[in-house]
Order: sequence, then structure tokens, then C-alpha cells
Amino acid sequence: MRGLLCWPLPMLLFLLQPWETQLQLAGPRCRTGPLDLVFVIDSSRSVRPFEFETMRQFLVGLLRGLDVGPNATRVGVIQYSSQVQSVFPLGAFARREDMEHAIRALVPLAQGTMTGLAIQYAMNVAFSVAEGARPPEARVPRIAVIVTDGRPQDRVAEVAAQARARGIEIYAVGVQRADVGSLRAMASPPLDEHVFLVESFDLIQEFGLQFQGRLCAIDHCSFGNHSCQHECVSTFAGPRCYCREGHDLLPDGRSCQARDLCNGVDHGCEFQCVSEGHSYRCLCPEGQQLQADGKSCNRCREGHVDLVLLVDGSKSVRPQNFELVKRFVNQIVDFLDVSPEGTRVGLVQFSSRVRTEFPLGRYGTAAEVKQAVLAVEYMERGTMTGLALRHMVEHSFSEAQGARPRALNVPRVGLVFTDGRSQDDISVWAARAKEEGIVMYAVGVGKAVEEELRQIASEPAELHVSYSPDFGTMTHLLDNLRGSICPEEGIGAGTELRSPCECESLVEFQGRTLGALETLTQNLAQLTARLEDLENQLATQK
Repeated sequence: MRGLLCWPLPMLLFLLQPWETQLQLAGPRCRTGPLDLVFVIDSSRSVRPFEFETMRQFLVGLLRGLDVGPNATRVGVIQYSSQVQSVFPLGAFARREDMEHAIRALVPLAQGTMTGLAIQYAMNVAFSVAEGARPPEARVPRIAVIVTDGRPQDRVAEVAAQARARGIEIYAVGVQRADVGSLRAMASPPLDEHVFLVESFDLIQEFGLQFQGRLCAIDHCSFGNHSCQHECVSTFAGPRCYCREGHDLLPDGRSCQARDLCNGVDHGCEFQCVSEGHSYRCLCPEGQQLQADGKSCNRCREGHVDLVLLVDGSKSVRPQNFELVKRFVNQIVDFLDVSPEGTRVGLVQFSSRVRTEFPLGRYGTAAEVKQAVLAVEYMERGTMTGLALRHMVEHSFSEAQGARPRALNVPRVGLVFTDGRSQDDISVWAARAKEEGIVMYAVGVGKAVEEELRQIASEPAELHVSYSPDFGTMTHLLDNLRGSICPEEGIGAGTELRSPCECESLVEFQGRTLGALETLTQNLAQLTARLEDLENQLATQK
């Protein structure tokens, strides 16, 4: 960005005016044609209150320079952090005053930075006809302006490519601490026209002025060779190519290919979606079967597990990452057959102390477990992993806390999730856990110590230790954990829960015993007959 000293004096005086006044005075240099415009605003914890207020004023000022109306520019605004919130959709307001009122009432979310999730929402929801976007056949340009100040905690390249293929033109505006690589991964080509890096929130009006300057509706398709394979439509940014229905635009911006339906619909496949002509079907991993709904795969149903999760709530995890950890835990719960007779789940959080969030015997359904996980409050403080392991061994797997008796041979599984080195010794209680017959898994993130993970985990370590370099990418560990924890795919396969005191068991035992006695009686009778025959032979010889 150019510094202020490089601007001519009239422009410098102009920039010293209040932002809303600048953008209002600038106005559109010429009126645009119809346009669907969605602002995607980062309201994560890293955006400080005065910076968010600056962004709010920027939006209000930019609105005053747009030709807003049902048949002109429709505007929608969404904000995001660890979740996405619609401030108002494209079809909500026809008057600029109503939009300004909604923006001024905006309260920041102040959590993580899930930019990929926000782009997914914009593509599937914000630009839908139900939310007020014009239908694709109307050929109204769809523009998304993403304003962010940091590095995304999830992946953006793939979902941004899908959004661009669906005809959404993306402008990526990075402020202050923004990651340039992520901005370039999100934006539409050419990047030099769609990526803006602003040194501070105080200078964000520079982007507003440049953006307004591009709102002239020139018929770019009439000039030069646009090279579109199917159709060219003029937008304020230049000529844009469109494809026939059922086709997507390729990265070159001109060619088209048949749409991969799996990327264009909410297919709901649990494992993998495969496009087949004008339809699609779901696939499951090898060894699992597709269920009757055609989307989900069979879960852990062949055996039963008592599973206790030990979650690191130390200060180094940070609040936004702790929310990702809770979501990760719930993804584990999704592939378990949670029930009093099936898999029981308990959760323990540890930092400088240990707290049982809920024991094994409290919840009988996956929905109840997931709701309880989301309600867990972050502890912060230190990292006493050894203390947590002791608590698990001495308390978590007791019958008082809901564990089933050892006589039933239900596998006991402990999963430790940590992001750093323990501040106490773990060796004694890590060994004790395995001596008690608990199958131990260790999941490390970020600065977790491999030596400690291996010390916690059962053998072989390759099957019981998982690691992810950061919280945003740890979902790839789920497949490994599923294959290990699921009884039909790992431990405890075919475990049969039957109390020796149950009626059916007694009848079966009685039947087996009577059968054995009958066989023994027959064998004794045969032996007696042989002895009598032998005695007769001896008497004859005498």
C-alpha cells in the first residue's frame, strides 16, 4: 500500500475527512447494473473493539456509495468467528437506512477465526435464492467481500475454489495481521485486482475508495476476445465467463466442465461422495456397510466400550482452540454407538487440577453427550497430566462412576488429549493405567511432546499415538481413531455382555452340565460292562 505522504494534497485532505463522509462524497462514479453483494466480516477475538468500530463505520460509509435497491444492488452482511452469523440476508432490506441500522446494532462474536466455514456459509446459504439472491439464470454478478485481520484456523483454499466455481467473485481484504497466503488462496483471479492488504484499520477506507471506483457497468464483453467457452457477462470488474447449467468454471476463468455434484450439493455422506452423471452416491470405508439412509456408515456396534476422554484445558490451549477441541470430541462421539448397553462415555478436563465434567454412567445417548461437551467451560492454568492419569485410574473407571464390572470384560479405553509438556511426572500413572487393563490412546497437538505421548499410549505406539501440528487441521486424526476405538475394527471385537446370574445364562449352563453328566454316565456304564466281562473271562480260566 502507498503511504499517505505519496498522495497529492487534495487527496490527502480528502482522506482526513470522516470515513463515512469520504465514501458518501465519492459516490458511485457511475451506476452499476444489478449486483448481489455479500460482506463477510471477521469478528474474531483478535479484532479489538475500536478496530471493529472502524470496520462498522467503513461498511456504513460504503453502503452510502452503492446504488442499493431490489433491482439494482442487493446487499447482505454476515459476520464470523468460530461460528457464522447472518447480520441480514440479501433479500432483507430494500432501503439503505435499514441496512445501516442493522450494522450499527452489530455485536462482535469474539471467538476464533473460521474463515473457511464462513465462505462455505456464503456459498451455500447467503447466495441462495431463499436468502434473496437472484437465480443463476438471471446472470446477476455475485460478489463476496471478505474482510479479515488474521490467519484462518481452518482450510480456505478448497472451499474458496468451490465458491468461485459456483460463480461467486471473491475480494479478500486483509487488515494489519492478515496472512497474505490465505488472502491469495481465497480471492478470484487476477489476484492483483482482488487481493487488498491494508496496514491498519485506520486505512481501510482506501479499499472502500478503490472498490467504489470499480462499480462502473461497462460492457467489457464487447471489447476484445474474451475467450469464454459458453457465455460472457460484463461485470464491474471486467468480463466474466459463465457456463451452462450443470457445469462449473475451471480455474482458467474461461473453460467449463461438468459439475461434480458432490461439491455442489449438501450430500450428507458420512465418508465419501461419488458423482455419477446427474446423480451421486455415498461410499463407506472398506469393511463398513452403507446404512438404510444411503448416507451413513455402520458405527461401533459389534462390541462395547467404556471410554473416558482426558482433555487438556491448560492456558496454552487458548479459548478458541478449546472450542475446536470440544468439536473434535463430538466428532468422536458421532461414530460411537452411545447407550447404557453399548458404549459409555465420560469426560475429564485437567489443567493445574482435575475436574470430572461428566462420568461414564451419566448420559445414555450421543445427543446428550454432545450437548454436555459443548457446555464444558475452559479451565486454563497449568498442565498436570500425571494428576489427570491418576484421577482416571482411581476414579473414572470405578463402578460408582458408571463403569461396568470387570467380570463383564467390557474394554476400558482412555484417550488423553494434550497440547504441551506435562508439569508433573506421568510415568507412574501411565504405567499403572496399562497395568489396570486400560487401553490408552494419546492425541497430541502443536507443542505436545512425542516422548510423553508414547509413554501414555499402549503398545504398539503407531496404533495408539496421533499428532496434529495445529488445532485447525486435527480432524484428519478421526479416521485413525475410528479404526482403533471401534470394537468391530479394533479392540474388543465381538465382546458379549452376559452376566453369569442372568436367567438365560443359567439355563444354558444347566443344559451344558446335564449334557456332560449324561455323557459321563454312558461312559461309566460302558466301563462297568467291560469290567464285568473281564471278570467272567478270568473266572472261566480258573
